[in-house]
Amino acid sequence: MTTTLENQRLLHEELERLEQAVADRLAEEARTIRDRLIRDHEVGHFLTRFENQSKRLYDLYTDEDGSRDKEINNLSHGDPFVEFYSQLNEIRDFHRRYPNEPVEDLARTYKRRPPLEGEISMIDNMFTGEEFHGRFFDLTQLHEQYLNLKGVKRILYLHFLNIFDKFEDFPKANKNDAYFTYLTNLAEYLEGFLRKTRPLSNPDAVIRGFGEEFEEAWKAGTVAGWESGAAVEKSAGIWCDACEKAFTNENTYNSHLNGNKHKKAAAAKGTDGADSGVTKPVEAIENLKHKAIAEREFRIKKLTELMSKEREDTKTNVERKASLTERERQAELEALFQDTQVTLGATHLDDDDDEDDEDKIYNPLKLPLAWDGKPIPFWLYKLHGLGVEYTCEICGNFVYMGRRAFDKHFTEARHVHGLRCLGITNPTVFREITNIEEALAFNDKLKTDKKQAQVTQDNVVQMEDGEGNVMPEKVYYDLQKQGLL
Repeated sequence: MTTTLENQRLLHEELERLEQAVADRLAEEARTIRDRLIRDHEVGHFLTRFENQSKRLYDLYTDEDGSRDKEINNLSHGDPFVEFYSQLNEIRDFHRRYPNEPVEDLARTYKRRPPLEGEISMIDNMFTGEEFHGRFFDLTQLHEQYLNLKGVKRILYLHFLNIFDKFEDFPKANKNDAYFTYLTNLAEYLEGFLRKTRPLSNPDAVIRGFGEEFEEAWKAGTVAGWESGAAVEKSAGIWCDACEKAFTNENTYNSHLNGNKHKKAAAAKGTDGADSGVTKPVEAIENLKHKAIAEREFRIKKLTELMSKEREDTKTNVERKASLTERERQAELEALFQDTQVTLGATHLDDDDDEDDEDKIYNPLKLPLAWDGKPIPFWLYKLHGLGVEYTCEICGNFVYMGRRAFDKHFTEARHVHGLRCLGITNPTVFREITNIEEALAFNDKLKTDKKQAQVTQDNVVQMEDGEGNVMPEKVYYDLQKQGLL
């Protein structure tokens, strides 16, 4: 049996080990996003453990049952050898009953352990492939759920990423139970994504802060789209408990009582169809529904603002994947798998100072990084001309690094969309043109030449020789002067 003083000593030792473990993790420089997430989640686990053990230690010092004072009195006023041999006998008896009991080594428990070969990290199971270890959102299922809502037009996934937090234009008449379920799923996904990607930012406190901020805004009537006087229609009516439906008109309610649907619902609930209607203020019920919907919308907006960088990265990634071929997608997946294997293999190395220095990436020229996280060779950088900037005004002054990326962008969606906005439907002819004025001028010239060619063709006079051959007038006279006719 462990004494109270020994428990206190163990807790003090564990708290010191936890502090050292947290300091060691934070001193490490994460090379990849995956390494940073593993480190942050370990530190978050240690902090939670530190908080729980601190509470236990505080309870021991409080000594509500008086066991600590009793133990101190026995050691200070009684015979110390009696107490010593009493505890020694307890220890021997414990190990006699449990001879194979392992000894808890706190130094080994909180020391960084390299993963075993073939072991899958918690981070790998935490994110989907689209999320790429927390870099991007994966809202494909929510996009499908959004398309199934009432009164929603079918839009592409990229457009959905731009509007999923804009609720002001959504008609209030269509904000039904399915819409509330969609909002709940979206809010839960964003909250889970925040907890997974930022475990050290105290996400629970952040979400509670959003709730308090919403309550204040709701009382003041300043919630966007739900201002006072506009959110709830001031109406009162009759509530049918059997059908769980509100009626604003008494005549409509009386007609509803004679319907087969109401009679079936009343029979299923075991109530009298004529007495199942109870007059209630519909305003209070609608207000609760509207408040629940407004709270979800407010929370989604705040979470989206907090993770705006991930949202923009997701849109960029979706646009990039749309321009890739199937072969390029396969090459990207293979490179990602190889990068994961290299990262797992690197963790098996010892954490010596010399090896830490070797693992640091030396990149004084700020070269682009390859798939393995290391800078590309300088000769490859010069070969592709990645240091040369090419600006395309049609693409919104987007800068392309290198001639290869610049040549490729003329067939990409961004450039084609920019030409269509200018009224140009044939992007192949406008290759190498990046200025808006030049593109418009060249388009006008093409239209003028086409009209002139049509007019010239219409004004040609046809001549016929003695053998019945038809030819233009100019050709006819030339042949006649030469004596060929």
